[in-house]
Amino acid sequence: MPIDPTLTALVEYTGWERAKWHEWLRQQGAAVLQMSAGPHGDGRFARVGELLKHIFSAEKRYIERLTGRPLTDTAALPDGDLETLFDFGRRSRTELKAFLESFPAKDWDAAHQFTILNRAFSATPRKIVIHVLTHEIRHWAQIATLLRLNGLAGDCHDFLFSPVLDGGEFVTGL
Repeated sequence: MPIDPTLTALVEYTGWERAKWHEWLRQQGAAVLQMSAGPHGDGRFARVGELLKHIFSAEKRYIERLTGRPLTDTAALPDGDLETLFDFGRRSRTELKAFLESFPAKDWDAAHQFTILNRAFSATPRKIVIHVLTHEIRHWAQIATLLRLNGLAGDCHDFLFSPVLDGGEFVTGL
C-alpha cells in the first residue's frame, strides 16, 4: 500500500533528527548521557541516556503491540552507551518502516484495544504510529532543553529547516 505522505514526512524528519543528534552526542562524549533529566520529571527518567532509551523503546514496543508480538524487555539495554542505543534505534526504525510498508490499507483506521501502564484505551494503528513519531519529536525537544540548561547548545532542528519535503538546511550568516 502507498504510505500516507504525512507519515512518510514524519518518518523522514525523525530519521534526520536521529542522525543529527547521534553525531552531535558522539561529539560531546559519553558523559552527556549521564546528565540529569531534571528534578521535576515524573520519576521514570533520571538521565538523558534514559530518555534516549525510552524514545527507541517506545517505537519498538508500539510496533510489537500493533503486530501482536511479545514486548521486548529493554531493561538490560545500557542507557550509557551511545552506539548501543542508536543501534537499537536503527533496528526499531527498520521495524517501523517495514510495518508501514506492509500493513493493510483497510486496517489503518480500525480501532484496537491496548493496555499500557495499567490503562486500557482504544486507538487505530494510524493514531498509534502518529503518536510514536510525535512522541519522539517531543522527547528530542526535551533533551535539547535539558542540554541547553546545562550549557550545551546544539544545532537547529526545526522541521521547516530540515531537508524533508524539499526543504533545505538552515543557513546562518546571511
